[in-house]
Amino acid sequence: MGLTNNDIFKKLRVAHKLRDTDIVDILALVDFRISKSEINSFFRNENHPKYVECGDQILRNFLNGLVIHLRGPLPKKEQKPQTKKDSKT
Repeated sequence: MGLTNNDIFKKLRVAHKLRDTDIVDILALVDFRISKSEINSFFRNENHPKYVECGDQILRNFLNGLVIHLRGPLPKKEQKPQTKKDSKT
């Protein structure tokens, strides 16, 4: 069977040496609020009574926050000044 969202989340946490507080901070970068106890439930053994499956939305927000955490926020796009075409009369 393939990897679950929980497996991916665990592997990213280990690879980037993240603590629960780091994950909370990363998710806050994309305005997603979650508690440390909710995060811990994703990393429990599947047989544990308080195990929770990590949903797509949480993993997606974590990945978006991780990009911002590692690269920094996207620079704001400068708007090009609108020029009026010279009308020939």
